[in-house]
Amino acid sequence: MKNFAKRTLPLILVLVLCAAMTIIAGCGVKRSEGAYSTRIYKSGTIGKGATEFNLQIIDASNNEVDLKVKTDKKTVGEALLENEVIAGDNSEYGLYVKCVNGTVADYDVDQTYWAFYIEGEYAMTGVDSTDITPGATYALKVEK
Repeated sequence: MKNFAKRTLPLILVLVLCAAMTIIAGCGVKRSEGAYSTRIYKSGTIGKGATEFNLQIIDASNNEVDLKVKTDKKTVGEALLENEVIAGDNSEYGLYVKCVNGTVADYDVDQTYWAFYIEGEYAMTGVDSTDITPGATYALKVEK
């Protein structure tokens, strides 16, 4: 019986750890089971590079995170993907952003989505097709 307990206890601990990691993962890079994971940032500066822009993230509860993003990438989407701020699905229309800064907004689930704004105006382009304008302010807001 002692030998059984010696072998079983580590297995149980591994299973509990795996379950906890799955719950904590939240949203992000798409995995086979449909979950997403991104980093969670507080206001501040992220990234490295010669070009700099501002990003406001506003979730469904109106919590706001203000980031200064530094990058050498060409588009807003590339810079945000590089720093793991966003994740989503690729479609014929471009990247469908479903997770921003650890928060999922999925229209198919709860009729919410991440709206993209450029200098306070609703964007007519997606993050992955919007070239970075140095010093500009972009925003991602949960809307319904």
